[in-house]
Amino acid sequence: MERKTKVNAENGKQEIIITREFDLPVELLFKAYEDPQIVEQWMGTKVLKLENRQHGSYQFETSHEGKVVFRANGSIHEFVPNQKITRTFKMENTPFPVQLEYLEFEKLTDDTSKLTMQILFKSEGFKNQLLQMPFAQGINMAHNRLQEIVNKLKSTL
Repeated sequence: MERKTKVNAENGKQEIIITREFDLPVELLFKAYEDPQIVEQWMGTKVLKLENRQHGSYQFETSHEGKVVFRANGSIHEFVPNQKITRTFKMENTPFPVQLEYLEFEKLTDDTSKLTMQILFKSEGFKNQLLQMPFAQGINMAHNRLQEIVNKLKSTL
């Protein structure tokens, strides 16, 4: 299966650049990051909080058999509808420090759009640690789900 989400991590740098083109108008792609119900569907996690505004915050949680297996939170520093979100991201109960994420949403045509994510890590070591996990496969699968779910919702949105 082709990996449509591209993950670029250069040696000597503390960042990962993630890009993906979607067969969705930019407004629907942005909505998939803004609407808690849609976020829950494509991320496969529960949205405990999602305050889409400058100085807002968010918290996500994934459970399995009643036990929390993943929790992440952060602060939203910039929120410009259909254009960009700047936020911090912290995986709780892990050695990973806070990372900074820049999400940019770009209209390509009336029916297609592009997401570019720049993730900055405290060190190249933490970036490399994340890349040793199935990160690239996981984000590609999540973006595939995003495309499928929003395609189904297009007529109702």
